[in-house]
Amino acid sequence: MSNAEDHDSSRRDFIHYAAGGAGVVTVGAAVWPLVNQMNPSADVEALSTIFVDVGDLEPGGQVTVNFLGKPVFIRRRTEEEIADGRAVELSDLSIDRDSRNPNRPGSDALDSNRTMDEEGEWLVMIGVCTHLGCVPLGDGAGDFGGWFCPCHGSHYDTAGRIRRGPAPENMHIPVAEFVDDVTIQLG
Repeated sequence: MSNAEDHDSSRRDFIHYAAGGAGVVTVGAAVWPLVNQMNPSADVEALSTIFVDVGDLEPGGQVTVNFLGKPVFIRRRTEEEIADGRAVELSDLSIDRDSRNPNRPGSDALDSNRTMDEEGEWLVMIGVCTHLGCVPLGDGAGDFGGWFCPCHGSHYDTAGRIRRGPAPENMHIPVAEFVDDVTIQLG
């Protein structure tokens, strides 16, 4: 092989690499806007953490707040509701035995793993039926004294656990914590 052929080969290789590099940059420039548009908008990011004052909530009372586009039920349970929730054995939960609680990952669905406090007074859940995303009725609705989704007949107990109906999972619990005696932080 002569020097002229080596030079042509090197030149050809350079042209191929340059064209390939330009192609990669062009594809990246075309794809980036498509990927970037999937990021949350500024208004959603601004609401990724909210604070809820629950100081005026009496036992048996519930407040619903909008968090990340979904209703969140914050319930201050009565002693009777706590007793009903704590009386349920894990073996009675035939549909879902997972707490669905990111605050206690990997825990089972016992009542104590679904509430925010040791006493079991505070229950915070995403108020969406896990069957098709409807918003269940509360205040003792359904066969288990908790929530009932009239759309397809899912019955939840006083801890938001699915007990009967087509819903496959317990109502989910958001990341939440008390920041002081009367304020809950969601997110």
